[in-house]
Amino acid sequence: MAALQEGAKAPDFTLDGSSGQFTLSEALKQHRFVILSFFPLAFSPVCTDEMSLFQEVQSEFKRLGAFTVGVSVDSKYVQSEFAKKNNVEFPLLADFHPKGEVARKYGVMRDDGIAERALFIVDSSGVIRYSYVSELRVNPGADRLLERLEALQGKKQ
Repeated sequence: MAALQEGAKAPDFTLDGSSGQFTLSEALKQHRFVILSFFPLAFSPVCTDEMSLFQEVQSEFKRLGAFTVGVSVDSKYVQSEFAKKNNVEFPLLADFHPKGEVARKYGVMRDDGIAERALFIVDSSGVIRYSYVSELRVNPGADRLLERLEALQGKKQ
C-alpha cells in the first residue's frame, strides 16, 4: 500500500505516548493543522536529528497554526524516555500494539516492522494537505513542512 496522498481523508486514531493519550480528531478541534511525523525507531541517529530539529522549529509550526506529533512503533515508555533525553516537548506516540496499526492506515508501515519516515499535514477538517515519504536514512528537514504550511495560510479550510 502506498502512502495516503493529498486530498485523502486522514484516518482518525488514538495512541498513547510521551505526553499521555492523543486522539487526532480531538487535536483537530483545537488546531488548524496537525503534523504527523512517522519515524522508524527512537534513538536511531537520523530519528534523533529529525525530532530534535522539529523541536527547534516548534515556534514556527505553532505560528502557522500547526501542532506536531511524532509516531513510531516504539512503546510509550521508549517514547517518553526518547522525549526526555532529547528535550522533545511535542507528543511522541507509540504505534506499538497492534504494532504499526496507524502506520498501516496511512500506508507507511514497512514489511520489516518499522514505519517509513513520512510526513503528513492534516487540516482541521481531517483532510491530508501534504504527504511526503523520505528515504529512511535521510532527515527530510522542516523546510518542506514550513513551505506547505505557509502556502496553506491563504487557503480556506
